[in-house]
Amino acid sequence: MRVLIISATFPPVKSGGANYAFHFAQHLAARGADVHVLTSRIEGVQSPAGVCVYPLMRDWSWRELPKLLRLARRLRPDVVNLHFHGLIYNNHPMITFALTALKRLLGRARAVTLIEWPVGIELDLSRRAASVAYRAAAHAFGPRELDRGYGTILRDSDGVILLSDSHLPMVERHYRRAAEKCVVIPAPPLMLIAPEEGGATRRRGREALSVADDEFLLMYYGYIYPQKGLETLLGALGRVAARRGGVRLVAAGGSNEVVLKEMGRPLYAEELRETARRLGVGDRVIWTGYCPSDTEQASVYFRSADACVLPFELGVYLNNSSFSVAATHGVPIVTTRPEVLDPGILDGENVLLFPPREPEALAAAVETLMDDEGLRQRLGRGALELARERLSWERVMDETLAVFEGRGPAA
Repeated sequence: MRVLIISATFPPVKSGGANYAFHFAQHLAARGADVHVLTSRIEGVQSPAGVCVYPLMRDWSWRELPKLLRLARRLRPDVVNLHFHGLIYNNHPMITFALTALKRLLGRARAVTLIEWPVGIELDLSRRAASVAYRAAAHAFGPRELDRGYGTILRDSDGVILLSDSHLPMVERHYRRAAEKCVVIPAPPLMLIAPEEGGATRRRGREALSVADDEFLLMYYGYIYPQKGLETLLGALGRVAARRGGVRLVAAGGSNEVVLKEMGRPLYAEELRETARRLGVGDRVIWTGYCPSDTEQASVYFRSADACVLPFELGVYLNNSSFSVAATHGVPIVTTRPEVLDPGILDGENVLLFPPREPEALAAAVETLMDDEGLRQRLGRGALELARERLSWERVMDETLAVFEGRGPAA
């Protein structure tokens, strides 16, 4: 099976979507597929083992559609796999019509879209040029079941992969028959996993972090940008430290370049450091910076931690790859309650939930874990069981290949 993956982001770009595309391509090649990746013109772009990467696209505009089609004509893939989030394609509508053009060109090839986050492009039709181009595209590719944010993606994809059950209602607002095409395949861990080695890895990690054996070590893992709730975490850390001491935090992860550029806050990581200093916990926080996903660095930190805290402002969902990493390590997880829990996430069984943006509630949850070893063990076992059932790469590849081959729910 020859697969053409289309992803505007790819390492060394630092974003969750870039990392996912890299590991996805790598695991797909390991399963015997002939994998090719079309991405942006990224300096020093990385190529996974057994994968051909083509960093050809400048801005994903209409003038670059012929370039995309020429590559597809040369490769003749059996499957075109679009990794979609409007933001990474500069909110340009070309990509929302590209699958239709590719299907017309390639004939029998299956088109499968992986929706990283269910938000389409933000199309501004107030400008005359944009409005004219959009009307022309709608005429060329068919106005039936056309959506401003997704173009013809949802209509013409043979299968749509979502990363969380909570994403389906969001997609259905744009395409009423989405359930007929969608299958949920949560994100697996995007890193190398270090073995426990009978506690030796824990000792090695704590030594590297200069954390004492009797200190309670919290860990945050993931890209750093607003909405991750790190201000809440720092506030909770200050409360716990003031009441009992003996607690530290390792914050492992670098800035999400794509999101921070869009938000105009490139110095957000330094803002957080200043917040920690202002709250009096600057010396209790270890900022590791970016941890390469092709090393065991972050995994060693997980083995060193007593609990993982993921204070997402929007709540926890199975599409959060940092959650799958924590679960895979069997570490107790404290995280935020979403509006609707994804199936499999169980408060008190594999996670400890608290309301978003409430540092006192988080502090209380952390202190509960500090005092209750039995609860820590139960949460760790439950998280590991969830990871084995739903969050392994083996399962992800099995379910993805079923969609690629026209088997399963999204056949």
